[in-house]
Amino acid sequence: MNIRLAIDGTPVDATLNDSAAARDFAAQLPLTLNLTDFHQAEKIADLPRRLSTSGAPDGAAPRAGDLAYYAPWGNLAVFYRGGSHATGLIIIGHMADSGIKQLSGADEVNVTIEETS
Repeated sequence: MNIRLAIDGTPVDATLNDSAAARDFAAQLPLTLNLTDFHQAEKIADLPRRLSTSGAPDGAAPRAGDLAYYAPWGNLAVFYRGGSHATGLIIIGHMADSGIKQLSGADEVNVTIEETS
């Protein structure tokens, strides 16, 4: 599924995978979230409700540009740097490289996420 993130008003295209968590996330769109920096590698925000983890692996090693769900906390994580394997992390999609620089440049960003055709 194709989605668009508007990061502080600048559009960035992204694609969700076909996992149960990604489908559950898509069902919550459109969303407007305030993402805050976490460990100088990702921006995170709480979601309105927890996502399905059915069929998900026990964890993942994120790459820059990945959209992920961190099941233990129930939050969305958008990575602007890669990271090591984290138990409970489920990759749900990936955004275009243009969003990586925008995310790395500020402590907080406002993001609107919506489905595109």
